[in-house]
Amino acid sequence: MKNTIMLKKNYEFKNLFSKGKFYYGDFIYMYISKTSKSYNKLGIAISKKQGKAVKRNKIKRLIRENYKNFENRIEKGTNILIVINKEKNIEEITFKDIENNFSNILKKANVLVN
Repeated sequence: MKNTIMLKKNYEFKNLFSKGKFYYGDFIYMYISKTSKSYNKLGIAISKKQGKAVKRNKIKRLIRENYKNFENRIEKGTNILIVINKEKNIEEITFKDIENNFSNILKKANVLVN
């Protein structure tokens, strides 16, 4: 099983916020940018205002699991930053909601490879 490479540095997040193309769904927003690397990177941003650590970490786990389902179908050299919609209650978000948003946004962004 392949490990997901995560965005960790502050400058990587800032770079995606400023230069990445923005896409939105009902529950998640995505900033996507292409690189010349042979691997993809994933970043997840969720505000402290959205709940305590247990709830935020649950959403992060759901997002990472959804990303793993799509990882082989995403073009190589794509950086993705996922931001949770602040207006939605994170307690109501399910795995299926994130999966539907994920697939719709990736299709809009034209990064899925068949």
